[in-house]
Amino acid sequence: MSDKNTRAMAAPGIRKSKAEAVNAADTRELYKKREPIYPKLAHGKFRTVKWVVMAVTLGIYYLVPFLRWDRGPDAPDQAVLVDFSGRRFYFFFIEIWPQEVYYITGLLILAALALFLATALFGRVWCGYACPQTVWTDLFIWVERAFEGDRNARIKLDRSPWSFDKAWRKIGKHAVWLVIALATGGAWILYFHDAYDVIGNFFTGQAEPSSYLFAGILTFTTYTLAGTMREQVCTYMCPWPRIQAAMTDRDALNVTYRVDRGEPRGPHKKNESWDGRGDCIDCKQCVAVCPMGIDIRDGAQLECIQCALCIDACDDIMRKVDRPTGLITYETDDNVDRFQRGEKAVYKFIRPRTVVYGVAFAIVAAIMLAALLNRSELELNSQRDRNPNFVILSDGSVRNGYNLKVVNKANEPRILTLSIEGDPQIETRLLGAADDAPMQLTVDADRTQDFVIYLTLPASAIDGARETFNFRVTDTRTGETATTPSMIVTGAE
Repeated sequence: MSDKNTRAMAAPGIRKSKAEAVNAADTRELYKKREPIYPKLAHGKFRTVKWVVMAVTLGIYYLVPFLRWDRGPDAPDQAVLVDFSGRRFYFFFIEIWPQEVYYITGLLILAALALFLATALFGRVWCGYACPQTVWTDLFIWVERAFEGDRNARIKLDRSPWSFDKAWRKIGKHAVWLVIALATGGAWILYFHDAYDVIGNFFTGQAEPSSYLFAGILTFTTYTLAGTMREQVCTYMCPWPRIQAAMTDRDALNVTYRVDRGEPRGPHKKNESWDGRGDCIDCKQCVAVCPMGIDIRDGAQLECIQCALCIDACDDIMRKVDRPTGLITYETDDNVDRFQRGEKAVYKFIRPRTVVYGVAFAIVAAIMLAALLNRSELELNSQRDRNPNFVILSDGSVRNGYNLKVVNKANEPRILTLSIEGDPQIETRLLGAADDAPMQLTVDADRTQDFVIYLTLPASAIDGARETFNFRVTDTRTGETATTPSMIVTGAE
């Protein structure tokens, strides 16, 4: 074997990769023009987990709008639907009205707390596996690899002059990217209108203008961010790495290079002893598989998304050279220091910040669950007329007008009995109903309806400037009730 070939070997049978850290710590600038990164396909448990997460998350995104949920004849049957025109948010059996926006707020708080807790325990695990930018970029790289080959083949193709072979591979790749981007934008609008109706109208030009607008925006952003910008989104655009830096600590598990095991690094020759040297043979496979273009051996870095592909690459090499795996692994900074001192690892999953995040998550979840379980499908609100404030009738009695707003959240019509809790001498009249008709209100399914009510207090019953009472409505079938306080103004001094 020639000296040149010998220098290119990291160990017997293992060729040293020529991959260089595009975002190396020693050359990092405030902003740098993007240099192409050609991540090599990794094989191992973390790569498998990423495939599974990608399949699950993409499946959820593309398929959920087509799920159906029977809510009755007068309600949409799409399982998940943000209905702006009807001012409703449907999520399977849950229907959220505009005045219940606090449920959305609660879900956002839960998501934030879950991310905080995950970060405190496992670092940037969200970024590495479930972030939309990571998922779609991973999908785009898979397409790129299918057309252009793995790392070395892609590098060779980009450096070669234009030819028919190069042209069809590049055009095919971008065409599939555009199809995926269009499907992404198209799937997004399905969450805001009935999915089957949108698909039927979209390609015939009969869909709403907003559908084409938002589909176009999502198509452009998906193609650009996942196809051409990739790691720059994480490095320069996303605020989350900066936020996470304040949440993680030395007890959090992060993808870490075991300096105590790896150094001093260097190629390993056949029959050479491992005494006096580290396990790292400087093969740079960890650099070759990194989609962010960094060298994890340089330590913790803002660009690292904790995808753990470098762990798979390194473990594969360690098995080939008959050394223990875990040279690159999920580990805490404190444990790395302990290893260098010859001490055993100590893991502190329960510590002040994880307890705070966990307790806060449990409290918010409990509050939301209690609110959901005790959620009423019947609401009543009243507003007293103030123009005029009151009317004195010819016999001296006083009349006040009220606007009753009845909210029926059920998926069936209701017949409600209206009653007054207070002075029994108050006379009630429903506008539009006969004087001797029973005080019954009919409310359509999943609707808010207004009723005008007139209350009259006889002159003999007036004993103050105002008198309080409650409006009460009772479902004649289920017995469910709703009340709202109000008052009658008499003008007496």
